[in-house]
Amino acid sequence: MTISHLLSPLTPPCNPLPLPSPPRRPVAARSKNGDSADAPDRLISAVCYFYPFFDGVQYGKYVINQFAPLQVLVQPLVPAIRVFKGFPLNGFLVFLTLYFVVVRNPNFSRYVRFNTMQAIVLDVLLIFPDLLERSFNPRDGLGLDLVMSLDSTVFLFLLVCLIYGSSCCLLGQIPRLPIVAEAAERQVL
Repeated sequence: MTISHLLSPLTPPCNPLPLPSPPRRPVAARSKNGDSADAPDRLISAVCYFYPFFDGVQYGKYVINQFAPLQVLVQPLVPAIRVFKGFPLNGFLVFLTLYFVVVRNPNFSRYVRFNTMQAIVLDVLLIFPDLLERSFNPRDGLGLDLVMSLDSTVFLFLLVCLIYGSSCCLLGQIPRLPIVAEAAERQVL
């Protein structure tokens, strides 16, 4: 008789307890060998925040026309916005590129992947105001006032996220955008 034959009928089936998932590493602005993020990591992270802004700049059509300082702020970006909006699939292609080439690539630092994922989540959230605007397309009255307020709020939120996210990245800090930071944290491995 072999030992395995003797043990198999006598040992009860083993039901191991599920192991807890390993804790997520917090995002830190560190390079592989230093205390702060490298300059290329900072630049790549800062540039990623232009993606949701370029994709949602149409929400600023009311507020930009009313306030000249916003026109001055957005005017230098107009050529890049025209290139981005010039081909209908550019937004989708940029999304795929950022997600599969940057976020899912372990060769990029966690800092870059986290900031890129925040920009992607912010862009995905633009689906909701777009759906609302397409569902309720008022021509005048209170409905138009509500749409104008919604569009202006979305645009100003995108502008603040662009300025805050990019400036924090350029300074080597970690921007944690409201609504999107936790979702981005879960997606970055």
